[in-house]
Amino acid sequence: MQYFHRTSLPPEDVLAEADRHFGAYLETNESTERARSYHGSIGTIGVSVRAEGGHYVHVSVHTDQVGESEADRLAKRFLAQVHKLAEPAHELRGAY
Repeated sequence: MQYFHRTSLPPEDVLAEADRHFGAYLETNESTERARSYHGSIGTIGVSVRAEGGHYVHVSVHTDQVGESEADRLAKRFLAQVHKLAEPAHELRGAY
């Protein structure tokens, strides 16, 4: 599955949050300036960031699992956390 989010956070902050969020559950498989890959017993999760017009950053998260797997719930929760970092008043409401 693949998920996308557009944020005003700098790419470094998004990747730092990815390391914090996924590092609690998975091991880092690969790390570059604009991407991370994590793996574990639940599967593999990849995160990449790129500039997208103006001051926005496009965040892409993909898993090697089918929808609604544990890896997909972690991926969706991560994107909700990124949204909350950019907008602290945002309420996390999903059952991720």
